[in-house]
Amino acid sequence: MVQRDDPDRGAAVVDFVLIMVLLVPLVLGIAQVALVLHVRNTLAAAASEGARSAAPLGATPADGAERTRTMIRTALDDRYADDVAASLTTVGGAPGTEVEVRAQVPALGLFGPSVSLTVRGHAVREVEP
Repeated sequence: MVQRDDPDRGAAVVDFVLIMVLLVPLVLGIAQVALVLHVRNTLAAAASEGARSAAPLGATPADGAERTRTMIRTALDDRYADDVAASLTTVGGAPGTEVEVRAQVPALGLFGPSVSLTVRGHAVREVEP
């Protein structure tokens, strides 16, 4: 009896490669979007906390900026804490503080072009009665 070769033999390998060519970039893209969102949310939380720490009586905007830098350095890399600015402002017509954080987040892996992020945190300042 003569055994014939199966014409579909080896097709699974080709199918696997074709699917992985599409699937791997998709998964890596989702992971990169998650990284950028994580950094953005962490910076926003740090800016809000910094603004709240600059709001009590006797506190200055510099106190809020330093608190923001400390929180960013605790959660992320130090380079994200390089551009932090705090100022006095009005929030809904009331005196307040604003902390602004600007950072560059790599958009394609650890290297390559960056996405510029700017987040702000606001808090109403305490006033003397």
